[in-house]
Amino acid sequence: MRTHCLLFIISCILGCSAEFYVIDDRVGLGREFDGIGGLSGGGATSRLLVNYEEPYRSQILDFLFKPNFGASLHILKVEIGGDAQTTDGTEPSHMHSKDEANFFRGYEWWLMKEAKKRNPNIKLIGLPWAFPGWVGEGTQWPYFFPNVTADYVVTWIYGAKQHHNLDIDYIGIWNERKYDPVYIKVLRDTLDSVGYTNVGIIAADGDWSIAAAMLENPYLNDAVEVIGVHYPGTKTVEEALLTEKKLWSSEDYSTFNDDIGAGCWARILNQNYVNGRMTSTISWNLIASYYENLSFGGDGLMTAEEPWSGHYLVESPIWMTAHTTQFTQPGWFYLQTVGNLAHGGSYVALTDRQGNLTIVIETMTHNHSQCIRPPLPQFDVSPQKATFQLKGSFAHLTDLQMWYSKLDFETKKDTLFQRSSPVKVYNGSFTLRLDVDEVYTITTVNTGQRGSYPEPPKSRPFPKNYSDDFTVDNPPFSEAPYFADQTGVFEYFRNSTDNGSHAFTLRQVVTERPVTWARDADQTISIIGDYSWADLDVSCAVLIETPITGGVFLAARVDQGGESVREAKGVFYWIYANGTYKVTNDIGGQRVLAEGLSGTREGVWYTLTLSVVSFVASPLKGYAFGIGQGQNNKQNISLTVPKSLIRLSNHENAQQVSQHQERKAPC
Repeated sequence: MRTHCLLFIISCILGCSAEFYVIDDRVGLGREFDGIGGLSGGGATSRLLVNYEEPYRSQILDFLFKPNFGASLHILKVEIGGDAQTTDGTEPSHMHSKDEANFFRGYEWWLMKEAKKRNPNIKLIGLPWAFPGWVGEGTQWPYFFPNVTADYVVTWIYGAKQHHNLDIDYIGIWNERKYDPVYIKVLRDTLDSVGYTNVGIIAADGDWSIAAAMLENPYLNDAVEVIGVHYPGTKTVEEALLTEKKLWSSEDYSTFNDDIGAGCWARILNQNYVNGRMTSTISWNLIASYYENLSFGGDGLMTAEEPWSGHYLVESPIWMTAHTTQFTQPGWFYLQTVGNLAHGGSYVALTDRQGNLTIVIETMTHNHSQCIRPPLPQFDVSPQKATFQLKGSFAHLTDLQMWYSKLDFETKKDTLFQRSSPVKVYNGSFTLRLDVDEVYTITTVNTGQRGSYPEPPKSRPFPKNYSDDFTVDNPPFSEAPYFADQTGVFEYFRNSTDNGSHAFTLRQVVTERPVTWARDADQTISIIGDYSWADLDVSCAVLIETPITGGVFLAARVDQGGESVREAKGVFYWIYANGTYKVTNDIGGQRVLAEGLSGTREGVWYTLTLSVVSFVASPLKGYAFGIGQGQNNKQNISLTVPKSLIRLSNHENAQQVSQHQERKAPC
């Protein structure tokens, strides 16, 4: 014993200061790895992606889903649209009413098919944020009639399979809202009764509280396959571990996709398992493909918010993802020999139980890896030397592939997902000198690739002159390009009773207030254009369908969207079926600038034109254009114009503010 101590002291004096970490499968395996994913929805976060032209749209999809290319995601989670605002917009329901179903609305079906096209093994998850009003039968609670809600959700799963040949692997309950044990059991029974026994239930997509309830309620415990939690800060609770269920961070990250966001993502991908034994982490959101000035602009693994230019950005979180996803697959197992590094950072090791080994190491510092939530306790990370001793099935390995990233906050010259020289293993061990803010993948897998395409087109703003007449016989998507619904749902509509200039329209179709998730406005609205515009002309033809109480507005400089849409300010020009008009400064119609008689009524087409010009040096800015409904949303409106339905033009030197109407000028 004394001889061994003396040798150790001598070796340290000679400069050996490496910490030792054992990688060994002889002590058994840890939990099964379930994959890394991204979330489209919650809401409308992929809205602009569908409007990219080829080849750029396919290139973006490759960076997200193509194996051994970019993020190479294992899981795609999507919102089951509920006709209501769910963060950055509304996504349409497959059943606006109980008497109809349409499985071609929105773009989530398309996105799931594109993901499957690239990776047939990708897992698919659906989760509701909001529900059409009929599901709650006049309430704001979807659990009063659990059979109705379960049938509605199962119909979505049916539509995915019957109309798109998509097998949904998991289904959720109600995003970040209180769960109901009775509903979960009814949903499980409903799934089983129609043959969807392989569709697992994730609950409750909020906090950990359902775990304790599952321990007390065997029926609830049997119904739930995965405990999904949001933004856990890499920590779990004892009750969740005692259930012996799969534990997932079913929504995480939600951080701007700069290098700090990349540091956040790299840290939690490892530490969600090391600290919390969570076997899947899903990023909100998948891709920042919505107008940047909406809620959480730029949160996504990459950015694609300019379909009119074709410009997109492959951000550093894509390559942090690749360090794990390109060298593991769902069905691999974590080893029990995982943990935190002695001088900060963490390491995980996974195996396919067929001889392959992947080790992922991260050394993210506190200030360079903070996620948007929860608050990150202080910790220290410093440069260190680490020796990894391979034992058990891995003792025979002699060399390993290495991929390396460095987020360099001093020089701003990052190294992202670079293939390095193979690591030589001597007597079962290898040593690495680890600096701060680095990620290493050490692996037997040799198929990794840093995919690339030629540079996409340069960024350019929304065109200053834009028009759309909606004349599309078979639109590929239900939404018109670039329109981003914020309350209500605007869809292409073919008016079969009109053979003239108003045959093709955009129609607002939500006629009953949904079971909401966010604070939707009382008036429906869709936005389009450039947030930086202050002076502009907008022209739109409108038809009010509801007598007396019906109405419509045209707006400019709309300064709010997303979850804050209810507080939107701007210039709102309203006409009503009762023959009046008004101009207000707010979407609620309370701050009246002008009002009077217009002679307008339902069933007649009017062309509204709104010109807004600045009188001050620093004008209020906002989204270029909004269209929406008037006094309440229990109505439909249609929009069209003989030649160009929507005309947007930005002008810098106009000298007046005016509102015009085709039939009778209100001002």
